[in-house]
Amino acid sequence: MTFDQMHALALRMKQDLPAGSSTADLFRRGTDAIGKKLVEEAAESWMAAKFQKKEDVSLELSQVLYYVACMMAEKGLTLEEVYAKL
Repeated sequence: MTFDQMHALALRMKQDLPAGSSTADLFRRGTDAIGKKLVEEAAESWMAAKFQKKEDVSLELSQVLYYVACMMAEKGLTLEEVYAKL
């Protein structure tokens, strides 16, 4: 999955809010809940990089990217707006 696809998925999840989805629950709870999850995954990425295997780091970083996409969806940011800052 590319980041563009991940962003599209986050947008769909925010729109559809499927029952039983932890992502939908985060969207219902808003920016603070998404931000908390983003910070949590960033910390786990750091710890994985320090103490775990490469595949563990990859998993944690993929989760950071997912919650970045969720925060973008929550705040109505487009890929172009974020990419313009890279």
